[in-house]
Amino acid sequence: MDISFFSGAVTFLCCFFAAAAVLTRRSNSKPKSVPTNGGDNSRNCVCGSGGGGSFEMVEKVSVTVAGGEKQTGASMMEQLVPEITTHALSYLDYPSLCRLSMTNSLMRKAANDDNAWKALYHKDFTLEQDSMTPINGWKAYYAATRAIMNVNAEFFRIIKERSLPAMERFWLNADYVKCFHASGEYFTGYNAVMGSWQLAFNWEQNVDFEIRDVRARVMTDSAWVTMKAYLNMGSGNVTNVFEFHNGRWYMVHHHCSVMLIHGGAGHQVVQG
Repeated sequence: MDISFFSGAVTFLCCFFAAAAVLTRRSNSKPKSVPTNGGDNSRNCVCGSGGGGSFEMVEKVSVTVAGGEKQTGASMMEQLVPEITTHALSYLDYPSLCRLSMTNSLMRKAANDDNAWKALYHKDFTLEQDSMTPINGWKAYYAATRAIMNVNAEFFRIIKERSLPAMERFWLNADYVKCFHASGEYFTGYNAVMGSWQLAFNWEQNVDFEIRDVRARVMTDSAWVTMKAYLNMGSGNVTNVFEFHNGRWYMVHHHCSVMLIHGGAGHQVVQG
């Protein structure tokens, strides 16, 4: 993301919060105090530990409640309309939103808002899952989706490097794993699947391909990714299925089918 874009969003937030503070102070021309245990005024500067080892200065204001009593209420920032903050944060990308959450506790609360992460998920990935409600919230679901997308990208990097040892570590060692290559050949079981990749790496020429339209769906311990692969004039539909074991994702199913072009025979896209 362009740094000027991020700076502009942060500047917008700072200016908005400063303007709100000035307007509130003007409306309270006669400051009122509420006795405390220490005899101090109700406007106390409270230092709290923020993310990344930083500290924040939060100004508390007096709030009138039912019965005419006054009490120390939320900070000025916390009294702002949440939709305004969420809208401003929607201009940030994933790394910027994470960095913002480490500035102080108030920014961490705003940056962890579930609606902000839902909007970021739909912007970075897909709108197909708009109606779902992730069990652990959209931030956790965003992180899980990004993780499985990185694993999926690693699979194609292994193919380009033609590394059989890396491919052996990538697949789950189980008798139910399956692999459908673009050639139409089908293999089941870990040993047979690894044998097919060994033949492909030994006999196939180096290929350069492009992966587009990647879509992922992540469950608790399984995930699948669909995409299109393009090579020269050919293209194919690819589906990869993963399972989570012992703290990491393993491939358990790969299917590459050649797409037909204008009703004719398609070209082999990628040995996979």
